[in-house]
Amino acid sequence: MIESDRELSAMVQELWDNDVNRLMPGKDYRISLQPKARPVANDDDNDGAGSPLFTFVDENIFKKETFLAFISLLDNYESDTGEPEIVTPEEVAENHKFLDSIIQTETMKIAHKYLVGKHLSPADETQFKEQLYRIWFELYARRGSSRPDSSGFEHVFVGETRGRRTVIGFHNWIQLYLQEKLGHIDYKGYSVNANSPQPDENKHILALQFSWKNGIKPKGSIFIGVSPEFEFALYTLCFLTSPN
Repeated sequence: MIESDRELSAMVQELWDNDVNRLMPGKDYRISLQPKARPVANDDDNDGAGSPLFTFVDENIFKKETFLAFISLLDNYESDTGEPEIVTPEEVAENHKFLDSIIQTETMKIAHKYLVGKHLSPADETQFKEQLYRIWFELYARRGSSRPDSSGFEHVFVGETRGRRTVIGFHNWIQLYLQEKLGHIDYKGYSVNANSPQPDENKHILALQFSWKNGIKPKGSIFIGVSPEFEFALYTLCFLTSPN
C-alpha cells in the first residue's frame, strides 16, 4: 500500500471512529439476510428472499438533526433518468439546511480539515459549503438527455432508474429502509463473490440485490446504520481525492 493510500485509509478510520450517530446492530436496528440472491432473470421468479431486509429500526434516531434534514431531501427527485428535474425554492432551502446541519458535525470537520491540508477544499466554511453544494446538488444532464436530469446526491443517496428496468446508484440504507417500509423495495437476498467472506447481520456493510420501481439492482453495496454525515464526508473525500 502506497503512503497516500495509507493516509486516506487512516482518515476513513478516523471518520468511522467519530461517527457518534451510528446505529448499533441488534439494538437500534435488525436485518434478516435470508438466502443468497439468485442470478438476475427476465421475470420476477429470482427472489431469493421471502421477507424484507429490515425487521426493526428504532426510528427515534430519525429525529436527530442530520437525519431529519437528510430525510427531507429524499422526495425531491424524479427517479427516471431523462426526466428533467425541477428544483423549487423550498428544495433549495432544504439542501442548504442539510449542509448547515452536517457541516457542524465532527465527521465533516475532520474531512474538511484533511481536504484543506491537501489543497482540495477552501478553508473558509462558507466556501466549503458552496463547494459541497456544487458537488452534490448542482444538476447535470446525463448522456442522451438535453436537460439536467440528475445530481450527485440523487444518484448516490436516492437512486435512479434507467429505462424503467435498471436501478442505478441507490447506496443509502435510510432510503432503502423507508422505501421498503412503503412497499416499494423487494429485497432479493445478499450478494457475495466466490472469495468473499459470508455477510454478517452485525456488520455495517452489505452487498445485496433488490428491485425498486419495476427496476432491478443486480448488485449494490450499502453501509447499514451509519449516519448521513459519515457517508457524506466519506464520499466527498473519495470524490475529491480520486485521480479520475
